[in-house]
Amino acid sequence: MAEHDLTPRIAPNLDRHLVFPLMEFLQERQLYPDEQILKSKIELLNKTNMVDYAMDIHKSLYHTEDVPPEMVEMRAEVVARLKALEESAAPLVNFLQNAAAVQELRSDKQYNLQMLNDRYQIGPQQIEALYQYAKFQFECGNYSGAADYLYQYRALCTNSERSLSALWGKLAAEILMQNWDIALEELNRLKEIIDSKNFSSPMNQVQNRIWLMHWSLFIFFNHDNGRTQIIELFNQDKYLNAIQTNAPHLIRYLATAFIVNKRRRPQFKDFIKVIQQEQHSYKDPITEFLTCVYVNYDFDGAQKKMWECQEVILNDPFLGKRVEEGNFTTVPLRDEFLENARLFIFETYCRIHQRIDMGVLAEKLNLNYEEAERWIVNLIRSSKLDAKIDSQSGTAIMEPNHPNVYEQLIDHTKALSGRTYKLVNQIREHASGKV
Repeated sequence: MAEHDLTPRIAPNLDRHLVFPLMEFLQERQLYPDEQILKSKIELLNKTNMVDYAMDIHKSLYHTEDVPPEMVEMRAEVVARLKALEESAAPLVNFLQNAAAVQELRSDKQYNLQMLNDRYQIGPQQIEALYQYAKFQFECGNYSGAADYLYQYRALCTNSERSLSALWGKLAAEILMQNWDIALEELNRLKEIIDSKNFSSPMNQVQNRIWLMHWSLFIFFNHDNGRTQIIELFNQDKYLNAIQTNAPHLIRYLATAFIVNKRRRPQFKDFIKVIQQEQHSYKDPITEFLTCVYVNYDFDGAQKKMWECQEVILNDPFLGKRVEEGNFTTVPLRDEFLENARLFIFETYCRIHQRIDMGVLAEKLNLNYEEAERWIVNLIRSSKLDAKIDSQSGTAIMEPNHPNVYEQLIDHTKALSGRTYKLVNQIREHASGKV
C-alpha cells in the first residue's frame, strides 16, 4: 500500500515539525522499513533544536548508548542560545506575566508601543527578541510556550510579514498540541489574510493557499465539523484551481469528505467532473470508486475499488485515525466510508433498474444475502426511498420517481444564477488585478 502513500507529496508543503506525526503513523503501520523511518526522522531533527529527541532515535537506530560528538556539541549550543534569547526577551516576558500591567494594553498597537517604551523601556528590540525566543521555543518542541509568546507578539507587531509568519507558527503549535478548536480559529484567520486583495503577489497567494490546505488536513479530519468545512474550503473556485494546478493529490481528501458526508451536496456533480479531468495527473482507489459509480456505472469495478479504498484509508495518516473502544480498536472514518460507499452504489444501481435481484445486489454491496436484505430494509425505513422488498421473488422493487417539472426548472435556474455569480466575481477580480 506504500504506492498510495501521499506523505512524499504532502511533506514538502508542511512545517518539518508537522511531518513527525505522519512519520509516527507510517512507522506504526509498518509501511516502510523501520530503519528507513528512523533515518528520516533524524534527518528532519537535524534541522530543528530537538537534540535530545534526535539522540534517543540515534540510540534506537544504532542500538548503542553513545551519540556522535556533533550531537553533544549541538545540544550545548542550543542550551546557550536558548539562555541568551531568554535574557533578551526577559523585559517583555516579565511585563506579559504581570496581569495588572497587561491590562494597560489597548487595541491600538501604536499606543501600546509608545506606552511600553515610555513606562517600561521596552522597544522594538525587545519585541523582536520575543519573536526569536518564541520561534526558538517552537524549534525545541515547546509548542505551548511558543503558542503563547507568538500570540502576544502578534498583538504588538506592526510588521505585516512578520505577523503572518507568527500566525503560521501559532497554527502549527496548536495543531501539534491537538487543540482543534483553536487551530480552526487560527486557520480561518490565516485564510482571511491570504484571500485579502492586498496580499503579496498572485503567485505567492496561490502558494499560501496550497500550504493552508495541506495544514488544514490535520484539523478537518479531527475536528467534529471538519468534514463539512473541508468541502466548503477545498471546493471554492480559488482553492480548487490551486489543487488542480499544483496539488491534485488533495482530491483524495475532498472525495472522501463528499462520500462520508450524510448530506448530499449540489457541488458533488461538478466535483465528479473534476475527478474525470484530473485522471491523467492523479487517481487512487477512492477517486476511481467514484468514477466507477458515477461515470462508468461499473458496479463490479466499484465493488473491487471499495475494498481497495479500505486499505487506502487504513494507511493514510489523516484518514486512518484509530479509536480505542473497550478491547477493540476501530477506524471510524473507514466504517463510515464503507457504509456510505454501499449507499452510493445502491442509489445509482436503483436509478438504472426498477426491479433488483437481492442476490445480485448483495454481491454488489459486498454483503451476504441476509445482511443485504437487512441493510436495504433499514435504509428504506430511515430514508424517503420509495421501494419495497418482495420476499417471494427475492427482489427489491423501486417505484418510478417522476421528477416535478417546476422543481427541475427551479433547480436549473438556481444553478444558472450560481454560475453567473461566479463569473461576475471572476471578472471583477481580474479587473482589480486579483487572481
